[in-house]
Amino acid sequence: MISLSLFMCGSRRRLAKRDTQSGWEKEMEGTYPLGVIAASILAFLLLLGIHGRWGKGRKAAGKRDSGRVAAGFGGADVIVVGAGVTGSALAYALGKDGRRVHVIERDLAEPDTIVGEGLQPRGCLNLFELGLEDCVDEIDAQRVLGYVLYKNGRSAKLSIPLEKYHVDVAARCFHHGRFIQRLREKAASLSSVQLKQGAVTSLIKEDGIVKGVVYKTKSGKESKAFAPLTVVCDGCFSNLRHTLCSSK
Repeated sequence: MISLSLFMCGSRRRLAKRDTQSGWEKEMEGTYPLGVIAASILAFLLLLGIHGRWGKGRKAAGKRDSGRVAAGFGGADVIVVGAGVTGSALAYALGKDGRRVHVIERDLAEPDTIVGEGLQPRGCLNLFELGLEDCVDEIDAQRVLGYVLYKNGRSAKLSIPLEKYHVDVAARCFHHGRFIQRLREKAASLSSVQLKQGAVTSLIKEDGIVKGVVYKTKSGKESKAFAPLTVVCDGCFSNLRHTLCSSK
């Protein structure tokens, strides 16, 4: 009985409360549409403010990115580290394809080394395919049509089979440095290719992705360059080799 009386008492209290609430709700019926309209306006203004801030944030980020690119090479598509045979030929091929290529080479002076003095017919054919066949002109390159083998006082001539080539292809012997300079001149002849002397010291990475390079100019000033793609081909004395591959 005690529990039942408490339940009844609680029920009467809830009924009285409901009567009070119903009267309040009747009073608010007239103001409800105004409240909905006001809330909608506030929500719209809030969304407008968020969108405005987001837009400003995107513009600021765009300015930061454009400033970062301008601080480097002014919007290159590709950065090529090294202007040897591979770097120069690649820069020319990409530049001819309409890419903005910036090449960073440690020393743009003519190399004075003995390496790669002979170009086989297949390599000569590659020059034709890339439009670089004139790079073996005016460097005292000698045409090679075959070889002679010597052993125990005897000799044998071996001719290079050139009949299958549809262009004037032959092996060439030349001074390595002169050939490199011709390749560099050819690449620099394109307005979309820029060669700059500098020693690349490190790669710029974000979340494991290469974004650009850090390099020192000839005067010793440290600079940064950014591009969507970085190609490293700076030879056997590369400063970056240990960061890109294992010694094994």
